[in-house]
Amino acid sequence: MLVIVKSAPDTPEGKRGVILACDMSADIVLLQNGVYFSRGQNLRDAGFTGKAYVLEDDRLLRGLNAVNESKNMQGINYEGLVDLMTEHDNVVGAF
Repeated sequence: MLVIVKSAPDTPEGKRGVILACDMSADIVLLQNGVYFSRGQNLRDAGFTGKAYVLEDDRLLRGLNAVNESKNMQGINYEGLVDLMTEHDNVVGAF
């Protein structure tokens, strides 16, 4: 399962998307303001331990540093997003 989160960490929608991903042991895609989850310990603090993908264009537009791949995060482009959505059986979002 893949959960797409577009809302920031300080919003109920963003938190709900990450909680759903945790509950379903799903991977997560962070786009739009959801890329702010890639900063610091936002995902770990929410209990997320899966694989996170960050849309690079949205990260760059918001002036965030490059993704730290040692945190189980990977930067992707739009083509990578489409590939992920077609590879997963279920796609849920956008929160």
